[in-house]
Amino acid sequence: MIAQLELAVTGLEHDSVEIVGRPDAPVIVVLGGISASKHVTSSAANPRAGWWEKFVGPGRTIDTDKFQVLSIDYRGEGKGGRPLTTADQAIALAAALDSARIESVRAIVGASYGGMVALAFGALAPQRVKHLVVIGAAHESAPIATALRLLQRGVVELGIKTGRSREALVLARGIAMTSYASAEEFGRLVTGANSNEASERRGAIEDFLEECGETFARSCTPQRFLALSESLDSHQVRPRDIRVPATLIAVREDSLVPVEQVRHLARHIGNPCRLVEISSSHGHDTFLNAHHLIAPLVAAALATPKGMES
Repeated sequence: MIAQLELAVTGLEHDSVEIVGRPDAPVIVVLGGISASKHVTSSAANPRAGWWEKFVGPGRTIDTDKFQVLSIDYRGEGKGGRPLTTADQAIALAAALDSARIESVRAIVGASYGGMVALAFGALAPQRVKHLVVIGAAHESAPIATALRLLQRGVVELGIKTGRSREALVLARGIAMTSYASAEEFGRLVTGANSNEASERRGAIEDFLEECGETFARSCTPQRFLALSESLDSHQVRPRDIRVPATLIAVREDSLVPVEQVRHLARHIGNPCRLVEISSSHGHDTFLNAHHLIAPLVAAALATPKGMES
């Protein structure tokens, strides 16, 4: 456990924070995966589409006519030469709230890496958040997820040693893409993946993986990727230390965050908890690609920030 004093003395760059929505409204913090940014949704100040545009905005599930939405850019390195952790990201979020003069928030809605950060925040500063809504995340990394990320980091580290770091990062992201959806859904995502011609199938899959990798490499350096990836695997929060009411959303087809792991968290968490299990071929990326499944669960959690009413 990190001392509360450190929460007060750790700063965050002002341009790493974005707040949208009604100024006098309750605050919802929104956090996504390692490729997410502070730009969650479009606004008058920044009309570019955000990474969760269909989910956050006027009249949407997280309604910016009813709430303020705050998000941050994740740190890309640890403090004082130490490895980066999800606790570091939670501390950065606390500093962002301090900077914005926000004492406490209605909820933190965190998906994937953002869910890990939300859990870390719930252990470090429970008095500053009324409810955690955690999608596709648990108190620690699953062995299969760590194994995949070890391989990805090995590829990037080899690329750095051989002067081909960007190419290696593209390849590592491609490996990651194979774990975000079910096998069935992956076939649907890749146009041409189900062609009767083997050469056409292979070409379509190769093009898809390369495009995803190139998109990721345009916004993330190899060094930043290594730090964030390692922080995923070092993530560990004792469930009993999370002293905030929580809604945990687990996807049965999520190969990176097995349902049993989330069940363990729900059984041992240190405050009232509602566990919701859903089924989706989108797997880990259900929060991005199956909004209709996630939306009613998040809306219900935001409507009842203190209790676990069904």
